[in-house]
Amino acid sequence: MFSHVMIGTNDLEKAKSFYDALLGTLGIPPGRVDHHRIFYRSKTGTFSVTLPIDGKPACHANGGTIGFAAESPEAADAFHAAGIAHGGKTCEEPPGIREGNGMKLYIAYLRDPDGNKLCALHRIP
Repeated sequence: MFSHVMIGTNDLEKAKSFYDALLGTLGIPPGRVDHHRIFYRSKTGTFSVTLPIDGKPACHANGGTIGFAAESPEAADAFHAAGIAHGGKTCEEPPGIREGNGMKLYIAYLRDPDGNKLCALHRIP
């Protein structure tokens, strides 16, 4: 359904440091900077961070969350720890198992330095 997800930042250098560390825990190589954007690519899609092209400050989506697939609960924990270590802030409940509608998920939520809500999600069989 999606080809890519792009979010805004007010500090491209800080965002690159944050996302290189964060996404590196999921096996995604460091981002490539192209002018005012950073691109992270995998077999399943592209995630990018950009300075707003209209020149106005970037802001986060109220109610929005970007979820990244984690191969294990340990990978989700590493994602969360790397995010906190690089300027992110924990949000929601601490990383852990959430159950509902017949599903069992391991989820780790945090906010990036610009306030975007992120999560690493592992589906438990």
